[in-house]
Amino acid sequence: MQPGLAPLTECPCARAVATVGEWWSILILCDALQGLTRFDEFERSRGIAPNMLARRLKHLVESGLFERRLYHERPKRYEYILTEKGRDFFPVVAALIGYANRHLAPEGASLQLAERGSEEPIIPVTVAAATLQPITVDSVTVIAGPQASTGMRERLAFVAAREAATRTKPS
Repeated sequence: MQPGLAPLTECPCARAVATVGEWWSILILCDALQGLTRFDEFERSRGIAPNMLARRLKHLVESGLFERRLYHERPKRYEYILTEKGRDFFPVVAALIGYANRHLAPEGASLQLAERGSEEPIIPVTVAAATLQPITVDSVTVIAGPQASTGMRERLAFVAAREAATRTKPS
């Protein structure tokens, strides 16, 4: 590892991506967050090949995002139930939907989030729990957590110094 670089496994973004897997897993999680639980439902919803779906579901179970439950004895059939860890992925999905609708749908949104009951469309915004203020690239920074390694602390010090130098440069 180069001096001043934190190990990839210490990066929360890298950990999340490793846990979720790849884009098929995110789409499967999207379906599960909408209530799908069975292999054939996921297969039909996304048109994913059965072998790929089986691998993705196995990974999601091993990662603790799904619990596999027997629902039919003969033949054995399982459903995939979101765990708390899996349900906690919903804000990520909401953010992806908001981002895609804002930046990747010039013809207009084909899917929107809406309030339950009224079905009034909403625009997802990430806010700080304590202040309810929007979290933006301009309003927050990253700092070392209590378990940060020396490499992570050096990396963050480098980033902070660079940010400070950028702010003090005359335009």
